[in-house]
Amino acid sequence: MTSHMLVDTAKAIVADGKGLLAMDESNATCDKRFDEIDIAQTQAMRCDWRGLLITTPDLGQYISGVILYDETFRQATADGTPLVKVLQDAGILVGIKVDIGAKALALHPTEKVTEGLDGLRERLRDYAAMGARFAKWRAVIDPAPGGASSPSEACLRANAHALGRYAALCQEAGLVPIVEPEVLMDGDHTQAHGREVTENLLRHVFAALTRQDVVLEAMILKPNMVVAGRTCAMQATVEEVADATVQCLRRAVPAAVSGIAFLSGGQSGAQACAHLNAMHTRFRTSSAGPLPWSLSFSFGRALQHPALEIWAGQEAHRHAAQRELLHRARCASAASSGQYDPAMEV
Repeated sequence: MTSHMLVDTAKAIVADGKGLLAMDESNATCDKRFDEIDIAQTQAMRCDWRGLLITTPDLGQYISGVILYDETFRQATADGTPLVKVLQDAGILVGIKVDIGAKALALHPTEKVTEGLDGLRERLRDYAAMGARFAKWRAVIDPAPGGASSPSEACLRANAHALGRYAALCQEAGLVPIVEPEVLMDGDHTQAHGREVTENLLRHVFAALTRQDVVLEAMILKPNMVVAGRTCAMQATVEEVADATVQCLRRAVPAAVSGIAFLSGGQSGAQACAHLNAMHTRFRTSSAGPLPWSLSFSFGRALQHPALEIWAGQEAHRHAAQRELLHRARCASAASSGQYDPAMEV
């Protein structure tokens, strides 16, 4: 695929009013969610659940693409239709998670580095042949690991290097890379500290992408919003989150990047939508000028979890669960264009 075609795909991912449904949880994580609400932890149930999400009527009105896990990528509906084809027929771009998870960083046991580069060129080639248009790799950064005040330089560099290598391999294979450097919201760190770590991480990431000659116009950044740690006594307001996030991005993300699709990072759907919406409304007429990138969403649990609780493994609840997923997608879509209103949640 040419660079021009990759740019077109990247723009389609963050098209006005649309974003990504991230349903790429590992089997272990999916089973953990099932266990919380007493759903049988089997491959068949995972297939039923993921098939429910993918076959939601009219999902393509609000969702431009879906990020799949390898197991889901190879599964089919009850009538034998591959789930990838269901998405393609609905006009939804197919994506695939390709990292193999965060492992302990050598000599830094309280920090993580994401692995999966070995054999990645061949895996990307195979996924592209099976219909993937984009891929995703997540780096996980603890803002205060093991009692330290900040992540180490070694951790930031290792994860940035892996993201750069991954992104270059994606573009070589004709896939748009979703680059996901996530500063976790776990812990009691302040919003100011979260912003400092996020900005530092983004600078490392874009330096690595540049060294690998990644075409910035043909990639999507999937960052965290700049929030305080979950257990911090002083939580930021919606307006403070929007301001800190946009200001951080302005300082660290090149204007050439096609779009930014925020992860929800443990926020509820309503919280994530309120924050994304405020970024649009507060900076639409900002004296600093218009934002250089499209701001959209790539939500996982924030979109899925309410529907999962309704479904609860019961076929009789399938349509009600799909209606809830569509509602959450509609809210996220509205937020991505500054049209979200909390009254939509009633």
